[in-house]
Order: sequence, then structure tokens, then C-alpha cells
Amino acid sequence: MKFTKSSIWVVIPAAGVGKRMLADRPKQYLPLLKKTVIEHTLSCFSEHKAIAGVVISLHPDDPYWGELAIHLPIPHFVAKGGKERSDSVLNALQMMQNELQIDSDSWVMVHDAARPCLLLTDIDKLITSCLDTDTVGGILAKKASDTMKRSKTDDSILRTEDRENLWHALTPQMFRLKQLSDSLQQALAQNIVITDEASALENDGESPLLIEASGSNIKITHPDDLALAEFLLRDKLNAK
Repeated sequence: MKFTKSSIWVVIPAAGVGKRMLADRPKQYLPLLKKTVIEHTLSCFSEHKAIAGVVISLHPDDPYWGELAIHLPIPHFVAKGGKERSDSVLNALQMMQNELQIDSDSWVMVHDAARPCLLLTDIDKLITSCLDTDTVGGILAKKASDTMKRSKTDDSILRTEDRENLWHALTPQMFRLKQLSDSLQQALAQNIVITDEASALENDGESPLLIEASGSNIKITHPDDLALAEFLLRDKLNAK
């Protein structure tokens, strides 16, 4: 199967178990406004005119995905999730290149499955910033506004860090398909810990753009986050 549409693809790594949520299932499958978290996340992209398709990386023994009635107006595929986030993303990228035969120069966004409140306007900002500049790619992010503390091993304060030029990395993160795939493979071969896609590019000496995003683009990590996500989603849906 070959897709020639000159648009942007999305990878959603969703193989994690979300232990910090203290729930009976991974956080991407928790109920949120009559759907699951991941269904809201997928709708962020299926509603955007520039998105050509989505690849979701799932745990090989995931018992929940098959229970969902996923109906998207764009193609969507499932790749095998890996032990770490970077493994899941790389598996999806390799599927796109080898099975779906997507052009290696195509742009790809990688987005957390547990960020269901992403705004279409923030997707627009990311796309415009990457396409209208001569850049390797970019990520949505938020400037650090709180006082930043570095701790000792016992969680007591070691020192206060200067927050100037410090950012919180968010998603989506947007890069060229082959370059991101090559950078992830290189980092894994070097046993370098990759916590987000930008860090793989940084390891290759690249400097992706930081694009300031809305504060509503939260990641559901702890139980309290679910209530906040519900509030933000209600506000988002009411604004349509």
C-alpha cells in the first residue's frame, strides 16, 4: 500500500501502562467525557485538514484497543509497541517506511496518547513554524514560569536553577520521517536515553525549534489530571 498524499502523518506511542495513575488499565483507556482518553487524542488530528494518517503503537498484548469502535476520516494503522517510548516510535516509523511506503522526506508528528486537549491552533502553529522556516523540525513547549529547584538524592533542595531559557517540552514534536528514524536508531545503538524525539535530534547535533503552546495541552499522568482534562475538554468542545 503506497500513500502519495503530500501531507503530515502522526505517530502516537500508546504502549505504556501508566502506573502513576493507580488505575485498573493504562491511562490512555480511562473514560473521559463518554469516550476514552486516546479517542479524544485521535480526534485532535482526524479533524485537522493537513493530517494524512495516524500510526498508533500498541503493546503486543493490549486487550483494550480492540474493544473501541474507532472510526476516523483518515487512514489509521497499528504498529507494535516497544519496551520504551523510543522503541514504539521507531517501530511506527519503520512501518511507515517499509509497509506503508510513505516518502522518507515526509513530515511526521509524534504525540503523547495521554494529551487529549491539544488545540487545532497549536497544531497550526507547529506546522507553520516547521514548513515556513529552514529548520530540522520543532516541538510544542511552554516557557518555565515557576521557580526551578534542583534536589539532592533525599529530595531536599540542592540549589535554585535560573529559569531563563528553560522550557517544558510538550508534544506534538515534528520532524522528517527518515531523519527522525535514523536519529532514533543512532541513539539506541549508542545506549543513549531518549525521553522525547527532539533529544534524538539533539544527539545528532541538531537544534529543533521551540514553539510556545497553550497551557491546555496537559499530559494525563496523575489521577487529578483527569478532572482537569475533563474541564479543558468541555471548554474546548463548547468553543466549537
